[in-house]
Amino acid sequence: MREIYAEGIATGNATFEAKPPSWEDFDRGKLPDHRFVAVDESGAVIGWIAVSPTSSRAVYRGVVEHSVYVAARARRVGVGRCLLDELVRSSEAAGIWTIQSSIFPENEATLALHEVAGFRLVGTRERIARMTYGPYLGRFRDTLLVERRSPVVEP
Repeated sequence: MREIYAEGIATGNATFEAKPPSWEDFDRGKLPDHRFVAVDESGAVIGWIAVSPTSSRAVYRGVVEHSVYVAARARRVGVGRCLLDELVRSSEAAGIWTIQSSIFPENEATLALHEVAGFRLVGTRERIARMTYGPYLGRFRDTLLVERRSPVVEP
């Protein structure tokens, strides 16, 4: 998972993070029941998805933010869609009504994946944070907020 995250970071269009977190930090920040990996025929991990709560307030218990990463060698063959579908299934079973994510506008493949998976564009978060690495070093970047509201879970 760490290597796949690092591949995403290297693109400059996956995250504001400059390096993958330690396992302890990752584990602490993600909900354990909504973490999934995709593996290839050899058993190697080729993608992962995980969610974090958006707030500790009880009124937002059904709202999560997700991250999805696919290994460069496995992109554009349906891995991301399978991971998103499994996340939707598990989150709805747990009573989660909204899954959201922030995506760089330049990450067209990820935006297209989310649109096909039923996410809608909520809006642009202009100059939301400054990049600390890569080709955008020092520049503020926009992100697009996308969300999927469950048609079966009522808030």
